[in-house]
Amino acid sequence: MYGTMKVAIGGPLKVAFRPWVEGLENIPAEGPAILASNHLSFSDSFFLPTMLDRKVTFIAKAEYFTTPGLKGRLTAAFFKGVGQLPVDRSGARGAGEAAIKSGIEVLERGELFGIYPEGTRSPDGRLYRGKPGGLARVALATGAPVIPVAMIDTEKIQPPGKVMPKLMRPGIRIGKPLDFSRYHGMEHDRFVLRAVTDEVMYEIMKLSGQEYVDIYATAAKRQIAEAAKAAKEAGKAEKAEKTGA
Repeated sequence: MYGTMKVAIGGPLKVAFRPWVEGLENIPAEGPAILASNHLSFSDSFFLPTMLDRKVTFIAKAEYFTTPGLKGRLTAAFFKGVGQLPVDRSGARGAGEAAIKSGIEVLERGELFGIYPEGTRSPDGRLYRGKPGGLARVALATGAPVIPVAMIDTEKIQPPGKVMPKLMRPGIRIGKPLDFSRYHGMEHDRFVLRAVTDEVMYEIMKLSGQEYVDIYATAAKRQIAEAAKAAKEAGKAEKAEKTGA
């Protein structure tokens, strides 16, 4: 099913968007490896697997497999077809452990495991602090090399609120593998986990050219939402004051 779905969806994606790729030679022809990518758009999980010869398994939100409607069914079919694994994120700790366990299992089979260290999509196109709980723990537990990946301009294809995608060429830059075998067995040392994650994020930043922000993307999203709410309330107050006057 993987090959069939990849051809059915990947072929039209290549023709329509003509994505460019640099560094494909850094993907090993066989054996386990972790692809650690920035996360700009929902479409990242479509373009990256499409452009690789080997199957790469990402952890995907369970909602992607259960969303109703035609778009939801097509999304679920694609993710299932290319082997993406659904994880229920309603319980953050449990979801994290499930993702780590799934990643280790994928790598132990000698396959490629994909992960977004930021934990969520960037709210503004900048690169945010990586979460050490997933990427670093899986890397140190398995000894698999970490390959930094930068998605380029995917956020411009379908910005928030836009229904129809914009036909443009996104890009993918794939860096050289990073070896963290010197830390093998230290996956419970929080200082080591932080150091490994920061090194990977630095390589992603060099590949992507993004501005780096040393806070988590989830915190940035909360700040943006709170600022928008405050601005809305201020607007209402100003309107009420003018109406009263």
